Amino acid sequence: MAQVSAPPGDRLPALTKRVTQDTIDAWAKVSGDSNPLHTDPEFAATSRFGGTIAHGHLLLAWFCELLISWAGVAWLSAGEMLDVRFVAPVRPGALYEVTGTVADVQDGRAVIELEIAGPEGTCVRGGATAPIPDPAEGNGAAT
Repeated sequence: MAQVSAPPGDRLPALTKRVTQDTIDAWAKVSGDSNPLHTDPEFAATSRFGGTIAHGHLLLAWFCELLISWAGVAWLSAGEMLDVRFVAPVRPGALYEVTGTVADVQDGRAVIELEIAGPEGTCVRGGATAPIPDPAEGNGAAT
């Protein structure tokens, strides 16, 4: 059996994402959330955001994608999303990086700090727990 580890400081393979207005509109349709801050550029231009912004749940999906790419589908049943803070808007057109860093290991589970950052800095911060993947089982991309 392979030795499985995820020492604190290990970084999950980052994802690069670009959200478009089409993506936001599709998410609104699928989720039923047609808040004009997301879907109406004219309305959103008059808001404190100055334009449309991505839905929070779309951004959580990016975190889920990152965690599944690292821990495999085991994250779906054995992982847990912890505190999430939306600190700045995610805007259509810009490029964003989704990252995770192992902060601790408790009871064989990795505690992971998550971040989405773009041209203006950090947009979303969060945390999750995940089973530590066993590369021998092909259930994740542990580094």
